[in-house]
Amino acid sequence: MRLEKGMILLFQGDSVTDAGRTGYNKNGLGAGYPLLVSELLASRHPELEIQCVNRAVSGNRVRDLVQRWSEDTIAVNPDILLIEVGVNDTWRRFDSNDPTSAKRFEEEYRLLLERTRRETHAQIVLISPFVLPINAERMSWEEDIAEKIAVVKRLAGEYKTEYIPLQDIMRSAAKKHAEQTGIITYYAGDGVHPTLTGHQLIADEVMKVLEA
Repeated sequence: MRLEKGMILLFQGDSVTDAGRTGYNKNGLGAGYPLLVSELLASRHPELEIQCVNRAVSGNRVRDLVQRWSEDTIAVNPDILLIEVGVNDTWRRFDSNDPTSAKRFEEEYRLLLERTRRETHAQIVLISPFVLPINAERMSWEEDIAEKIAVVKRLAGEYKTEYIPLQDIMRSAAKKHAEQTGIITYYAGDGVHPTLTGHQLIADEVMKVLEA
């Protein structure tokens, strides 16, 4: 990916990316992978003075991003945009009986990409949602989350964006750790929200894309 001096890198998404930002410092980066990426960029590429901005909001679905895209993305005018969203579009089906169909998910996600392409010059990175199968409840989400992941992957191909298959990455790491220790929750305690180790794993994957 092309990194240049003075770039603005914007993180967008849900609680995985929010990582506490809206709870204690709305102008901050949160305590998750956006903060880690910012620190890694500053240490590895200090001469570039890349500004990292986090506008992810806990609990958001893709429809919520559509509603706030003008203020929280277009107005920021990022040079690089990372989008991580989708798990709440699955979750609300199971805890609130409020499902998001794959068709609606794709239509709304496409609106984000169309506006971004039309109204900014941002290089885009799409990050798939993920769920770790830590218990029977999370395992019941399999079919629904798989539909959302398939949409994100397909859109990444269609719009020729970078793509991070986070479901595959997190599950592979969790499976390996569980085989060694018997603990499946090492990277995400509830199967959704990353631990610090989980955030470090995501940050490493983001850096691979940024520095490629």
